[in-house]
Amino acid sequence: MTSFRATRRLTAGLILTLSGTLVAACGPRVAPPPTTTPAAPAPSAGVLPIGGASLATPAQLAAWFSGRTPQPSGTYEASVPVATLAQYYLEEGAQEGIRGDVAFIQSILETGWFRFGGAVSPANNNFAGIGAIDSGGTPAAFPTAQIGVRAQIQHLRAYADSTATTCTVPPLHAACVDPRFHFVTPKGKATTWNQMGNGNWASSTTYASRIIQMYREMLAYNGIPAPF
Repeated sequence: MTSFRATRRLTAGLILTLSGTLVAACGPRVAPPPTTTPAAPAPSAGVLPIGGASLATPAQLAAWFSGRTPQPSGTYEASVPVATLAQYYLEEGAQEGIRGDVAFIQSILETGWFRFGGAVSPANNNFAGIGAIDSGGTPAAFPTAQIGVRAQIQHLRAYADSTATTCTVPPLHAACVDPRFHFVTPKGKATTWNQMGNGNWASSTTYASRIIQMYREMLAYNGIPAPF
């Protein structure tokens, strides 16, 4: 037979246990530890995004342009010195979140190292063949070299950024000067330089590989590791 004293101890223990459970159930809820947003994955090997920060400085771009061998034939005909042009590319690119140093490489391919000679003349300040399509068309002309660079950067943003739905401020950071911004549909259709060519900006099947190859060459010349 259980003693009265033992029964009292058992009853008290149950009361304490139930009391603790009640306090735990009715007490303030403790917030779970905050979750952290996972870091964005690194670019895949060999993939070069159009958006992002430039890796080279204007001086490094100009040094490679002037010091590489072999030098291109013909006379440099851009309306400003190459160092000034490189500065424009980095400034305008940074303003719109576009890799201006790669856009500079693109302009070299488009203009034949700023020797021109095709449908676009040096006076057009058009360094990206904007408006000069395979079936003809009239190349765009810009009042200054910087405005021509700005138009190219804005056109690249149309390709790379799905949120840049209109050529206005916002979403752009500078007034619209790209006359063909609206032709890029859908916006954000090509987020990497690897996707360019084959109808994106140019019809050439080697357009992307040539830009990426020259960009790697420029980085190596200046001792800059290629992160892609």
